Amino acid sequence: MASDRVLTVPNLLSLVRLVLAIVLFVVMERGAWAPATWLFVVAASTDWVDGWYARRFGQVSRLGRIFDPLVDKVIVCGAYVLLAERDGASAIAPWMAVVVIVRELIVTAVRAEMERIGQDFSAGLIGKLKMVLQCLAIGMELAARAWPDVSLGGIALRPAANVVAWAAIVATVWSGLEYLLRCRVLIRSP
Repeated sequence: MASDRVLTVPNLLSLVRLVLAIVLFVVMERGAWAPATWLFVVAASTDWVDGWYARRFGQVSRLGRIFDPLVDKVIVCGAYVLLAERDGASAIAPWMAVVVIVRELIVTAVRAEMERIGQDFSAGLIGKLKMVLQCLAIGMELAARAWPDVSLGGIALRPAANVVAWAAIVATVWSGLEYLLRCRVLIRSP
C-alpha cells in the first residue's frame, strides 16, 4: 500500500539520482568519459537501493511510484541521446535512442492512466531485464570511450557493447509490447 509521504529515504535517493543525472549529462557533453562512467554506475546502482529500501522499510509512496521510474527514464533516455552516433563509432545508434524514448513515453502515459484508475502497473520481469540491459549498454559504451584498449575475456569493449545494445533494444520492444498487452482494459474501455 502506497502512502502519501513525500520525505522518505527512497524519494530522497531518487532526488539524488536526478541531480547525478544532470551532472552526468554535463560531464558526458564535455567528453570526460571516465568520470561519466563512474557517475553512471553510481546513478544506476542507487536505483536498486531505493526500491529495496522502500519495500524493506515500508516506505513505498505514491510520489515514489511516479518519481523513481521518471528518474530512471531521465538517466537512460538522456544517456542514449548523448551517446548515439550515426557513424558506427558508438554501440548506440540514433534510431536506438528513438526506440527507447518512444517506448518510455508510451509506458509512462499508460502507467499514469493505470495508476489513475487504481491498477498496479509495476515493472514486470522483462521490464526489469530491459533496464539492466539498457544500463549495461550505456555503461559499456561509456567504458569503451574511457578505456578503448580494455577487453572483457579477450573481447574488446566496443563489440561487447554492440551485442548488449542490441539485446537492450530487443528487451525494450518486448517489454513495451508486454505493457500494451497488460493495458488492454484501457484500449477497450469507451
